[in-house]
Amino acid sequence: MSDRKSRQILRRTKENNQEAILIVTGCYAQVAKEELNKIKEIDIVLGNTEKKDIINYVNEFISKKEKQNKVSDIMQEKQITEFETTAYTDKTRAVVKIQDGCDRFCSYCIIPYARGRVRSRTIENIKKEVEEIAKKGIKEIVVTGIHIASYGKDLKNGINLIKLLEELNTVEGIQRIRMGSLEPTIINEEFIQKLIKLNKICDHFHLSLQSGCDNTLQRMNRRYTTQEFRKSVELINKNYPKAALTTDIIVGFPGETIEEFLQTYNYLDQIDFYKMHIFKYSPRKGTKAALMDNQINNSEKERRSRILIELSDKKQIEHNKSYIGQTVEVLLEEKEGEYIKGHTTNYITIYVKKDENILENEIVKVKIEDIYKEGLIGKISKM
Repeated sequence: MSDRKSRQILRRTKENNQEAILIVTGCYAQVAKEELNKIKEIDIVLGNTEKKDIINYVNEFISKKEKQNKVSDIMQEKQITEFETTAYTDKTRAVVKIQDGCDRFCSYCIIPYARGRVRSRTIENIKKEVEEIAKKGIKEIVVTGIHIASYGKDLKNGINLIKLLEELNTVEGIQRIRMGSLEPTIINEEFIQKLIKLNKICDHFHLSLQSGCDNTLQRMNRRYTTQEFRKSVELINKNYPKAALTTDIIVGFPGETIEEFLQTYNYLDQIDFYKMHIFKYSPRKGTKAALMDNQINNSEKERRSRILIELSDKKQIEHNKSYIGQTVEVLLEEKEGEYIKGHTTNYITIYVKKDENILENEIVKVKIEDIYKEGLIGKISKM
């Protein structure tokens, strides 16, 4: 579906801008170069390795007036491309990319073929960048990548994610460090005991589960069981009592029977998730899952998706209700109508009334009064 929409947008873009040079790059270009090469509206197709040299390819196209298709084997890449690192979210948050690539090869996922093997930035480079971010007055960073639990496995001297976080925790000016999606198995006793010593780590954990059924997890080539996932959750809850847990779930994976789906439903109902992101399985050419028997029809996938979305919404409302009357710390981020919206450390959305004395990029205490939209609303208390 996403590929089809991309192709429609590409054709429409060229139609509306006929004199423009149309370039397609990134993951879609990496895994579908032959398909894109057939679309006459596209002038240049560049893989993930080539996109850093995009200006050179544009100049070459202008000179030769010939369609170009430059996509090299991403699996041969040994180093991360440093130019595509930080993305800023308004003035309050910076997303810091620490690694690229993945070598897990889940049966439904094209990412390893699109992004290549694990490649990590050095701690020195990342820390230097975060120090520059702090100088801009930004208080929160999000540590992200394709598979951040694998950070450092390609580096020497035992470098890993917790060692990086320990270094980033020392950067003056940064008050919050938020982690992107985590492989559940990284959450063990040793990791947690080191993590709780870092005062800037946010108590929001996104653990990608994908299914609450062990048989389905095995077909997905996820390298953990539901029991192991539960142990990770218990460790988090024990050490971070107010942690908000979020996750990803795929419904309608090939071979997922009604019984297996019900196992997933019951398992999710037992875990105290704040929010679940529900995705209907979509076959991706080039993956093992696309060739599996017993593909689920779209109407059944839609039905299962609705059931889990209802469960997620119910859990989120219950979680939000528990905060009414409490006082929480909020990083104010952006104006929205008559309110300013921000987030707690555990990534709950909070709204407060706009006031000339209230500024974005401030951390304030808010007494929660009620549920509002997807989050909560309250009044600012004295610090």
